[in-house]
Amino acid sequence: MHPWTGQVVSVIPGKGEVPRIQDGITGKLIPSLTGSQADLYVCGITPYDATHLGHAFTYLAFDLLVRAWRDVGVTVRYAQGLTDVDDPLLERASATGQDWRELARSQTALYKSDMAALGVIPPDAYRGVVESVPLIVAAVERMLGAGQAYRVALPGGPALGPDSGLGDVYADLSTDRWFGSLSGLNRETQDRLFAERGGDPGRPGKRQRLDPLLWRAARSGEPSWDGRSLGPGRPGWHIECAVIAANELGQPFDVLGGGSDLAFPHHEMSTSHSRAIGGLEAPTRLTMHTGMVHYLGQKMSKSVGNLVFVSELLGRGVDPAVLRLALIGHHYRTNWEWSGRELALADARLSRWRDGIGAVTAQLDSTATITKIRAALANDLDAAAAIAAVDDWISTASTGTDRSPYAAGDLRRAIDALLGIKLY
Repeated sequence: MHPWTGQVVSVIPGKGEVPRIQDGITGKLIPSLTGSQADLYVCGITPYDATHLGHAFTYLAFDLLVRAWRDVGVTVRYAQGLTDVDDPLLERASATGQDWRELARSQTALYKSDMAALGVIPPDAYRGVVESVPLIVAAVERMLGAGQAYRVALPGGPALGPDSGLGDVYADLSTDRWFGSLSGLNRETQDRLFAERGGDPGRPGKRQRLDPLLWRAARSGEPSWDGRSLGPGRPGWHIECAVIAANELGQPFDVLGGGSDLAFPHHEMSTSHSRAIGGLEAPTRLTMHTGMVHYLGQKMSKSVGNLVFVSELLGRGVDPAVLRLALIGHHYRTNWEWSGRELALADARLSRWRDGIGAVTAQLDSTATITKIRAALANDLDAAAAIAAVDDWISTASTGTDRSPYAAGDLRRAIDALLGIKLY
């Protein structure tokens, strides 16, 4: 699947530092890469209700990481998934009388348009679940053959033999001795979150309450695909990301990312499946989770319905650069409340930046400011500190007298390359 149109990123003098990111497992700041290539997998949207500000906040955070990596001078391989068939999508299509495929297509197109408008560098690989079904089937078959998965009869159906090709397929988490190491949660919390976030702990026939679905056998009225020995059906949620990441990046890769609400069960489960696929205890070097955007006192979510959409704001004339600046002004790991006031503040800031840099005619020194921006992003993507460094330069630009090879144009290009804000 093709991603959105790529961004032309400015080239700036010098080279940045390797970003240190807070690891979701240890809580420690660790280097985000160790070699000459950086690999990133980010879980994508389920395309119904795209793109709200919670989505945008998450994908802008990983865009900052990609930009910082590129500034270091390493090759970046960025893969993103798309859950273009799933229960919530099917339920929305049924409730609105739409064909689920058309709903997925239209919302995916809107998401791509929003990402392009916000200046997000597109992933190198953008794969949907539907196009990945053959890869997922092969992975589940291998897990069954290795004793890492088992079949469960459909409710009300006959008992299943091991080779019947019927029924649902579940992962057997008892075969993964490292399960739980990513989130560090106790079993009671795991069980609660699993039930709240799409799991089925009470499903009859499962060996353990937390065992996740790998392959859902075909039901009447639901889309299904050829599952070869699995029988017709469709993939479970967690196995999708594990397979797409392994196929596009191999193992181990550097960063697994998404919103903090994916830490459990999604990232815990998909990492467990990745172990089964690749045999490594640690398929990823670190996990990176973004905070939640709240609105009207609750987390912005489809289930609550308190969504603010990027396309609606842009349709009302909001400058995409203003919206980007408003969002990256919050540290990526924080939970925060959207009020709309952020837009006014970001609009005023962007005007100051544009006017301030545009008014400088002397070769004013911006070397130290560019260094501060790079250092801020290297420190767990602290974009707020980078923004403050630009504010300081703008506030003193009119009285600056130092001369150097670095011009205001260099700072303009640095703001574009590192923060994704174009000042023209």
